[in-house]
Amino acid sequence: MKKIKNYIKGVFEVYCREFKLILHDQGLILFLTFLPLAYPVIYSLIYNPELVKDVPMVVIDSDRTSLTRELVRELDACDQVRVIGYAADLPEARKAMDNHDCFSILEIPTGFTKAVGRGETGAAALYCDMSLLLRYRGFLVASTNVMQEMGGELLSKDINNIAPLVSTISTGDLMPINNVSLGNIRNGFDSFIMPGVLILILQQCIILALGMAGGARHERAAVVGYNPHNNSNSVIGTMIGKALCYFTILGLPIIFLVHYVPLIFSFPMAGNVLEELAFLTPMVLASMGVGFVFQAFVTERESVFVSWVVTSIFFLLVSGLIWPRYDMPSVWKFLSGLCPATWGVEGFVKMNSNGAGLWQVKEEYEMLWILAAGWWVAAWCIQRWVVLPAAGQRSSRKSKINDKALSQSVIDK
Repeated sequence: MKKIKNYIKGVFEVYCREFKLILHDQGLILFLTFLPLAYPVIYSLIYNPELVKDVPMVVIDSDRTSLTRELVRELDACDQVRVIGYAADLPEARKAMDNHDCFSILEIPTGFTKAVGRGETGAAALYCDMSLLLRYRGFLVASTNVMQEMGGELLSKDINNIAPLVSTISTGDLMPINNVSLGNIRNGFDSFIMPGVLILILQQCIILALGMAGGARHERAAVVGYNPHNNSNSVIGTMIGKALCYFTILGLPIIFLVHYVPLIFSFPMAGNVLEELAFLTPMVLASMGVGFVFQAFVTERESVFVSWVVTSIFFLLVSGLIWPRYDMPSVWKFLSGLCPATWGVEGFVKMNSNGAGLWQVKEEYEMLWILAAGWWVAAWCIQRWVVLPAAGQRSSRKSKINDKALSQSVIDK
């Protein structure tokens, strides 16, 4: 009983010392409070509103036929595009784009109508300003829809010319298409990517905060309230104490990420918040395990900011948001499976956007617990045989240097 009591006391002491370290370290406060609270808001504001409408377009119509005029009218009737006028040539249109009078140019070449009449492909060039991806997406969707609709009408006319009685056989649309976007009703880019990005932000905050705390071991041993040897008698006890400290601090930011950011920006919120928090618990534990492993590679606190940039790209790539996991090569798929955020993103999107229950994301939930156990075992090995011996060596070197300096001062006297 006494051993258990001493063990709990040691864990609590580690918890308190780690809390003091965080409160006296501006970098850790940045990663654990400001970053999860401000970064999602800033990122969401970039793509808000999610859809752009009536974006100006200039047309270069070198064909000047009824078909090309109909094409321009159809484009102007789309929600995404507003045709503001015609340009004589490409340099004139480029000048309008450089002055930000328009953000897209449609160039219809000479002979467009003749090519269509011969049953050939009529090629028209679309130039877009890529300063905002949403504009490009709007132009692409509008032009694709108009081209497909006009192509269908022309094909129907050709069939009627060949067999005039075909139109009397059937009426109406034989294959009606009713598009219902599940989980992203507005088809907005923000609603598509931000639920997954929120999980990536959470993982990055945890890993980089623990990495910065590990880097502080190599420097600033004299910081007020900081004990460079914040350890209990047990390695796992030290890890548990620190993990509980980070859990305490991250409680409110996690709730803000999961519930209030989607609420503020009207993202899909079809899931149960309590089930989502239960689902994210093993992901947070697994991310802490990765952070404890990461401490072995951090020798300076400032190097964490470089790691932030590099690892953000990697984690976004393997998360499945921009590169589907089923399309990844075996090596990348294996690396993707080792990242807690990969399974966290997949499960959270299913719950938050599509209303899945915890039992419906059983595979992702089990994988997160397996990753949590695996990363914590790896973290224990790293802390036991890499981090702690390195800290002991630094302490012995510092003590030798201090003793040498003291003896030198005595000799001088």
